[in-house]
Amino acid sequence: MDQTVNLWPLLGIAAVIIGFLLRGNPLLVVCCAGVVTGAAAGLDPLAILAKVGNGFMKTRSLSAALLLALLAVGLAERHGLRERAYRWIQDIGDATAGGLLIVYLLARQLTAALGLSAQGGHPQVVRPILVPMAEGAWEKLHGKLSDVQRTRLRAMCAATDNIGLFFGENLFVAFSAVILMHAFMRENGHALDPLYLALWGIPTAMFAFLIHAGRLAWHEYRLSRALQAEEKE
Repeated sequence: MDQTVNLWPLLGIAAVIIGFLLRGNPLLVVCCAGVVTGAAAGLDPLAILAKVGNGFMKTRSLSAALLLALLAVGLAERHGLRERAYRWIQDIGDATAGGLLIVYLLARQLTAALGLSAQGGHPQVVRPILVPMAEGAWEKLHGKLSDVQRTRLRAMCAATDNIGLFFGENLFVAFSAVILMHAFMRENGHALDPLYLALWGIPTAMFAFLIHAGRLAWHEYRLSRALQAEEKE
């Protein structure tokens, strides 16, 4: 029996990478990557459209859940959530932006490893809470941020959430990626327990934490050096 694996569908990953490098619209990039993957797999246009429609029908309640979360966060922001987070972090004497993000990274990884992936996220935590706290911790020690520095700090906040979630949820045995790997290995004659696959994700998660924690520390050091240089001038 021919067990040749078609690797051409992996072109969809290349499409995602190229689209994001070109700063394309994320929704459009993902849709184009899906079309590329389907075409590379030999599906005709109607079959690709059917797959997209089927996926939409299975997750049609997702938009309602996101809308409710956004409404709740917007209401909290209207009543001063961001300002309160900004002032609260400044009351902690030795808090730094880098230290805050490292703690959040650890918490994000641990909660995602327990399957609590919805405990963080960009709209409900990063924008209304984490970003103003990081800005407050930084400005308490170093003064006002420039527009470029503020943008970079906010980007690091978003990246911290992404990295913590991505490498943490791979440790949860019921996570879809772990189940997918388990099914793939079983179909190819390798009976591996999902727990075994999840445990082997621990070294990767640890290295991801150490590497990004180092990036956060270096980012704060570089910003502080830049501000010191500006003050000397």
